[in-house]
Amino acid sequence: MSDLNTTDKPSRLRFFPISYFAIVMGLSGFTISWEKSSAAFDIPEVIADTLLGVTLVLFIVITLLYLNKLIRYRHEVAVELHNPIKLSFFPTVSISLILLSIATLQLAPDLSRMMWMSGTALHLIFTLYVMQVWMHHEHFEIHHMNPAWFIPIVGNILVPIAGVNFGYLEVSIFFFSIGLLFWVVLLSIFFNRIIFHQPLPEKLQPTLFILIAPPAVGFISYVKLTGDVDLFARVLYYFALFLTLLLLTQLPRFTRLKFFLSWWAYLFPMAAITIATIVMFESSGSAWFRGLAFAFLAILTLLVILLAFKTVMAIKRRKICVEEG
Repeated sequence: MSDLNTTDKPSRLRFFPISYFAIVMGLSGFTISWEKSSAAFDIPEVIADTLLGVTLVLFIVITLLYLNKLIRYRHEVAVELHNPIKLSFFPTVSISLILLSIATLQLAPDLSRMMWMSGTALHLIFTLYVMQVWMHHEHFEIHHMNPAWFIPIVGNILVPIAGVNFGYLEVSIFFFSIGLLFWVVLLSIFFNRIIFHQPLPEKLQPTLFILIAPPAVGFISYVKLTGDVDLFARVLYYFALFLTLLLLTQLPRFTRLKFFLSWWAYLFPMAAITIATIVMFESSGSAWFRGLAFAFLAILTLLVILLAFKTVMAIKRRKICVEEG
């Protein structure tokens, strides 16, 4: 993001995308994965603590940059708010707050509560806004539908993970219900779109990994709400695991894609299935889940290194924060 500090800063800031918050989402999930691993496998906490510090700083930097864009280029922000694809990335702001509240739950409970409350309230506003746009639009078509539309839904499912700890059980169930039921609706629409209509454009193909997030996060939240890994919890987990395997078997296809900022869509869903697998291990004590959790954590760590490298190189080459053709 250093390219935003050059002499052409205003023009580059003008194209600073809301999707940058997806990086915070991914790194927050990565941080929580290491926190869970530290607790489950006696791994030193210094890794998770360092990741948390980096993620918090990054969230502050990206927030300040986007607020600057809002002040200087309100029209461009308004355009993003009405774009059928970019619209779904605005809830990444509130989701980032909710995820950071989960990540800071043990280390700084007061800060965690503040971020959870502000993130939850903001996410409700974003969810209502996005759904109103969906209901009363005049220009959306079936090819506009893509996995990024699941982002507002995932945020609702995330709420109980920290909300239960703060004693907000009914609020947590309220958000969980919204997310889980609308996930089923959107999943049906998406498979209709992907099977009977045009394939996703190259830039959006990494967002296919977002499909993993709702059932994986749903599993974690459901276990948090009920305190039990019952049959329904297992259905959610194994469906998320199946989607993960389905997409990992297509790895050669994804590795041939040109790098876009949308590659960060790989990260949070993979973090979600990693955390869910750790929860399964904690519940069952199974060596199989232990091995699978380590495998996912290794993939996740390599993925972060790759994404960070690709992003830094794209920034240096001025391939990000430019006007779309």
